[in-house]
Amino acid sequence: MLSILIKNANLVNEDKITKTDVLIRDGFIYQVAAGISEEGVDRIIEAEGKYLLPGVIDDQVHFREPGLTHKGEIYTEAKAAVAGGITSYMEMPNTNPPAVTYDKLEEKYKRASDVSLANYSFFMGTTNENIDEVKKVDPKKVCGVKIFMGSSTGNMLVDDKATLEGIFSQVDMLIATHCEDDNMIAENLEKYKEQYGDDIPVKYHPEIRSREACYASSSKAVELAKKHNARLHILHISTKEELDLFDNSIPLKEKRITAEACVHHMWFGKEDYDTKGTHIKWNPAVKEKSDGEAILQAVIDDRIDVIATDHAPHTLEEKDNVYTKAPSGGPLAQHSLQVMLDFYKQGKISLEKIVEKMSHNPAILFEIEKRGYVREGYWADLVLVDMEKPQTVTKENLLYKCGWSPFEGHTFPATVTHTIVSGHIAYEDGKFDESVKGKRLTFER
Repeated sequence: MLSILIKNANLVNEDKITKTDVLIRDGFIYQVAAGISEEGVDRIIEAEGKYLLPGVIDDQVHFREPGLTHKGEIYTEAKAAVAGGITSYMEMPNTNPPAVTYDKLEEKYKRASDVSLANYSFFMGTTNENIDEVKKVDPKKVCGVKIFMGSSTGNMLVDDKATLEGIFSQVDMLIATHCEDDNMIAENLEKYKEQYGDDIPVKYHPEIRSREACYASSSKAVELAKKHNARLHILHISTKEELDLFDNSIPLKEKRITAEACVHHMWFGKEDYDTKGTHIKWNPAVKEKSDGEAILQAVIDDRIDVIATDHAPHTLEEKDNVYTKAPSGGPLAQHSLQVMLDFYKQGKISLEKIVEKMSHNPAILFEIEKRGYVREGYWADLVLVDMEKPQTVTKENLLYKCGWSPFEGHTFPATVTHTIVSGHIAYEDGKFDESVKGKRLTFER
């Protein structure tokens, strides 16, 4: 592999910003210091005025392969993620067929090893019947187990009480949950269907998939985790009420119950349904602006531990259906770091906190081996950002297979110029080098 020297970067790492050089050899960070000699180095990147961050680790994406590849695939979505500064991702099991057997899970790993430009891991899925398959998973090689405690895209709802008790009591690795109460949602949906039929105004989505449904399910998951001392990670928190379920009085390494915020729940608010319609229909729903503000504050004060995307592409044809037929989810991975840098430019969050929540904390929370920090001896997963180079989101610069974004027309104030994945310059100034693929994440458990 080429040796790479990044010169004069403003390095954002471990709660401080320092001007320094970074030398990369054989895929790893070899030296972090000012004034590193250029002698014998294959490639020099001059980073004067730019900011160097550890690569983003996204703990929740849906890349749609196998079976749903008209929406997205590992190759296309990983490429879009890399352009957005994501160097590692963890992908969800609700594909077709779902990854609910050991063999199906390993097929996804094999596919990623052939085509993924970013580093990768895949969650094992759960059903009401597959606890024996779940137990086959090696915790050192798989990021975690996923439970849909509320049904979303795909038929993977786990609603059997005995099954939930069994998973929480018997699974010895991280359990990630989608938490919404399906019975409450079904009752709400019927009320609106009686009034509007299938063409329900999308502004009622947060009333149908209500805050009460979110809290009921999240609090149930917390109760189960406490009962069995399970390692619980609740995904995509969408309400201010749920924030009371989480603790910021102890270090992340000691937490048994953790939480994730997604960029869309902090960026969009209920009023955006008027202009964006079903394009911002997600599960859980985007709710009030005050919920988004509270979630961002919880990120800052450490009740919420990580920031992710829940990247979940659908085609425009699918999204532009009437309410009951339009699927929930949207493409986000290419722009999540830019969203957070926009918040930084607005004075809402520090660069150090962004790096903590998007790089350091996912590595701590999932116990990822030698990633998430700019440290000598760690894998060289890095992203270089020009904070003074605005970028407008247009259809022409989108890399998602689905070809659209809820951010179209918005100008972000900062641009990703380089993404280095495991020591390989995968993305540079709009161009890709796909000659080296990402690596399977491993875990220190």
